[in-house]
Amino acid sequence: MQRARIALPYFRALGWKPVVLAVAPESIEGAVLDPLLEKTYPSDVRVVRVKGIHPKFTRWAGIGSLWWRCGRALRKAGDRLLATEKFDLVFFTTTQFDAFTFGPRWMKRFGVPYVLDYQDPWINNYYRLTRTRPPGGWLRFGISQFTARQREPRVITQAGAVISVSTKYNDELHKRYSSLNPARLYHVPFGAAAADLEIARELNPSQSLLPLDDDKKIHLVYTGRCGLDIMGRALSILFKALQLFRQAAPSEAARLHFHFIGTGYAPPPLGQNSVTPMAESEGVANQVSEICYRVPYFEALHTLVHADALLVIGSDDASYNASKIFPYLLARRPLLAIVHEDSLMMKEVRKQNPDSCFGFGHDSSATSLDAMAHRICNEWFLQQGWKRPPTGDMKLLEPHMAESMTRRLVEIFDAVVQRA
Repeated sequence: MQRARIALPYFRALGWKPVVLAVAPESIEGAVLDPLLEKTYPSDVRVVRVKGIHPKFTRWAGIGSLWWRCGRALRKAGDRLLATEKFDLVFFTTTQFDAFTFGPRWMKRFGVPYVLDYQDPWINNYYRLTRTRPPGGWLRFGISQFTARQREPRVITQAGAVISVSTKYNDELHKRYSSLNPARLYHVPFGAAAADLEIARELNPSQSLLPLDDDKKIHLVYTGRCGLDIMGRALSILFKALQLFRQAAPSEAARLHFHFIGTGYAPPPLGQNSVTPMAESEGVANQVSEICYRVPYFEALHTLVHADALLVIGSDDASYNASKIFPYLLARRPLLAIVHEDSLMMKEVRKQNPDSCFGFGHDSSATSLDAMAHRICNEWFLQQGWKRPPTGDMKLLEPHMAESMTRRLVEIFDAVVQRA
């Protein structure tokens, strides 16, 4: 959703008139409504919202899948649009990958080429290779991967272009489909909208997620999905480093408090803590707070711009590219990044502030984690890294801003239409 939203203000100036086809919020289980989002793109952008089956009619049977409930309604709405109006291209930007299957259907029936946006891998070998339990469990994940292997080949080989947020995704696609023309594979990272940060700075939430009136504490903030299943290595390193800091400088360390906000996708009160168990195992739980359910987007950004320092916690998977990295940099706060050394986040944060970026490798042994923790304690905590100059060099960030990202998307769209 964010890719499309931040691009909408720039499409028309670049020669494209967007129409958005989306599922209505009331059909999304656990949706957190944020009215401010609709104020960030032009009011005359046409948005067609479709309603599927409400989860209250399916949850009793254990069915909550957005696709199973809303896929048919989305397909019918797309059929109507393409049958009654002229469109030059369909752009699929979603992690509901089954929606990609509409591409060949619409191209065959209406002659419209399509472009796919891989924000995550559709066929995902990470959990199988690492034996990490996937979200929803092995049975559900296994079913989704079986259908992905049946559907992706036809979808991917007929696409006019494939965009990925990670070069690794493109490498895997080309390896899997040797006939796929590499010239049709593009790497376009997530962009950032400076206007979002300005809205967040002016926001006056009824109840702040941070205790802003507590100036005796140093508040370090992480926002977004987080958990031991995908970020266990970075979390372990962080909390080990904090424990070392507590031993070396107990009074100074006691001032720190770590806030993990919006770490799960479930609505309140269904979320389950995924960070605090690690904090408890490392003996630092009294300095860690977790909000384990979805929070409104701008309330999350509000915490970033008011924090004393920000935490970037990277995935164990090097190909993971968090959409939050550029808003983090735009927030212009001191930063501590613990990310995979081969990740895009490592590259981007190191450009801005190399002294605050720490990369771990593929070695997950206790010795390796302990060594990284000692380094972070010595080079960041004991050096009071929260007092360092903020990141956010706009010249370095310009290629990753929303307008630049949209210009790149349009270049790809134009090329696809010319080839069609």
